[in-house]
Amino acid sequence: MPSTILALHPDPLKQGTSIDRERYDLIRAAILKVLSKDDVVRFKDLPAAVESSLDSPFNGSISWYVTTVKLDLEARHLIERIPNTRPQQLRLVQT
Repeated sequence: MPSTILALHPDPLKQGTSIDRERYDLIRAAILKVLSKDDVVRFKDLPAAVESSLDSPFNGSISWYVTTVKLDLEARHLIERIPNTRPQQLRLVQT
């Protein structure tokens, strides 16, 4: 049986989603790689950027996994939405 992880949601009133651990790790690493390289990325551009950074074809919906993992990374305070930006823009949390 595949290993899973509970992907958190930044809204504490919303429930997280259990997803495949291997896919989570792959998309997580790709999102962090894209954001470390580009500093700021529009959310609508993130799925294409993630897909192009992967070494092999992804079996599943890139958009769904990117959205789910992005929300988890926000909940874990690794990335953040830049306030007052339309369309939504993302960056790594400054430490």
